[in-house]
Amino acid sequence: MASNRLISWNVNGLRAVCKKGFCDWLLREDPDILCLQETKAHEDQVIHEMAPLGNYHRVFTKPEKKGYSGVAIFSRVKPLEIGVGLGVEKFDREGRTLIARYPGFTLFNIYFPNGKSGPERLAYKMDFYEHFLQTVTALLKQGEKIVVCGDVNTAHTAIDLARPRANEKISGFLPEEREWMDRFLAAGFVDTFRLFETQGGHYSWWDMKSGARARNVGWRIDYFFVSDNLAKSVKSAGIRPEIEGSDHCPVTLELSV
Repeated sequence: MASNRLISWNVNGLRAVCKKGFCDWLLREDPDILCLQETKAHEDQVIHEMAPLGNYHRVFTKPEKKGYSGVAIFSRVKPLEIGVGLGVEKFDREGRTLIARYPGFTLFNIYFPNGKSGPERLAYKMDFYEHFLQTVTALLKQGEKIVVCGDVNTAHTAIDLARPRANEKISGFLPEEREWMDRFLAAGFVDTFRLFETQGGHYSWWDMKSGARARNVGWRIDYFFVSDNLAKSVKSAGIRPEIEGSDHCPVTLELSV
């Protein structure tokens, strides 16, 4: 069996983190696979900055709106196959999804929508959730082993954010969002971080304007999930709040497959 070290990070602008030592950090970390969300850049906009990372196979989405959304995968081994999007134009034009097939598992790197701007975006977010769930459920029925990572934009339970009561009516902790996460897990997935840590106080996003990170008043909205048929292959899962450069921090997963 081979060990696979994966990192997922919402960088909130790849060009911005490149100015903060991103390439040096990646070379030090040396993961097998790095998944980025909210890149806010097409690959040709960061080609010069990416020069030190020549050993990584890279694939980016191309959101219709420049400077918005976007995901990317950096991989030491070229994926067997790459899929872009979920097959629904209203979702795929925002460049939120990459699907990479590797020996032993299929990886979904997703920047799930944020529903805070109003009812229309919340409805869009919930539609995205449902279509994604249909997609992975169909693959599970075919016996696929699946890894899902990214910024889900929802804290699942009360221990996944510092102030649950104050946020019960805020998108990101609404009952319907949390209920969807219940259904997603019940469909055959495991929240890998919770295999190793059952307590609160561990977050992956903090509001930068209020200085919440220094006080650890945050939300855990970045995840690695695996399908139930991969759960025994999970060797470790963690959160890396010491890594700065974005309002999110990286989350990690080690698989033996």
